[in-house]
Amino acid sequence: MTSMPRGGAASVYAVVRRRRAVAVAGAVSAGLLVLSACDKPTPRSTITVGRSSVSEEATCGGEGKNLQTAELTTCLKDKGIQSIKVDPDDTVRFGVDPDIADKRWTILMNGQPLTEDSDKTYRTIPGSVFFNQQYGATGNSTLVSIKAGDGKKSGTGVTGLWSFKLLKDD
Repeated sequence: MTSMPRGGAASVYAVVRRRRAVAVAGAVSAGLLVLSACDKPTPRSTITVGRSSVSEEATCGGEGKNLQTAELTTCLKDKGIQSIKVDPDDTVRFGVDPDIADKRWTILMNGQPLTEDSDKTYRTIPGSVFFNQQYGATGNSTLVSIKAGDGKKSGTGVTGLWSFKLLKDD
């Protein structure tokens, strides 16, 4: 049996507690340093068809600053975008973060406005619209974009663009 001087156990526990406190403080500092180096993610937009959905951060912009026309044209030609299959009989549901809704948003089809601007976070459109030549559709795929405005009703500024490719599912 070992014996420890009176009060010796208390000083051992104090050392352990101090080490833990230093380790926790170091971990918190390292975490804050890592977080300060990260960019804030842009708001997300989601398209849902039946039980399938795709979600995307901004293809361009999304940080609240107005985009130039040249940037928008380049974004609408972007090839690396999410796609989802749409049966023309299905309903296509569009959902946006409240940050996008606050800026007022419009649904574009192949770069042309399909809807008026809105401040709601949710909209639905029949799937047949996206493959109807009357609305400018060609072929079995359609580029659909969500355009965030400048917050003014019928404003002309664009602060973000979220693009998706809708593929016809027969």
